[in-house]
Amino acid sequence: MKNFTRVFVTTTLFLLPALASASTWQIDPVHTNIQFMVRHLMISNVKGVFHKFNGVFEINDKDITMTKASAVIDVASIDTGIEKRDEDLRSANFFEVAKYPTMTFMSKKFIRVGANKFKMTGDLTIHGITREVVLDMEGMEPVVKDPWGGMRRGATLFTKINRKDFGLTYNKVLETGGVVVGDEVAISIEVEMVKK
Repeated sequence: MKNFTRVFVTTTLFLLPALASASTWQIDPVHTNIQFMVRHLMISNVKGVFHKFNGVFEINDKDITMTKASAVIDVASIDTGIEKRDEDLRSANFFEVAKYPTMTFMSKKFIRVGANKFKMTGDLTIHGITREVVLDMEGMEPVVKDPWGGMRRGATLFTKINRKDFGLTYNKVLETGGVVVGDEVAISIEVEMVKK
């Protein structure tokens, strides 16, 4: 957990220059869902989630291109609903959580592409390998006041990655052709943020 906290603090520091002109929104882990989906045996999809994560948005409503975001995910918190499969995913066959306990995202570019639609480009690090990804994003408006006096806003994000780009290459070939685990991974995030 110490490593997880240290990585989160480090990835958040790059946001500080934007503080003067932006508002800080902490991701609420209780009301946020990080889900992935990958093909299994070429015939169906397996879905999973990560339960432990931290993240922050620095949102500049006057100049949306100045908006920044960062997140840190505890990879060991992976959950596909089958413990034996989760143990395999945590092992050296896939994520190697003992060596790479977290995955991180740090945004580099944020643009508006439509009414309440955005594209966020950033560096995603998984399994010690960093690749640039683009997330399609909808939401952030409107801002609502919750029953406890906090200000909240939400967003939906989506992207697809190739797991092999991050060194996750383990697989088994089927006798009938094809493989056990697909290469393409769909990632969807339902995020709720609370203003600091």
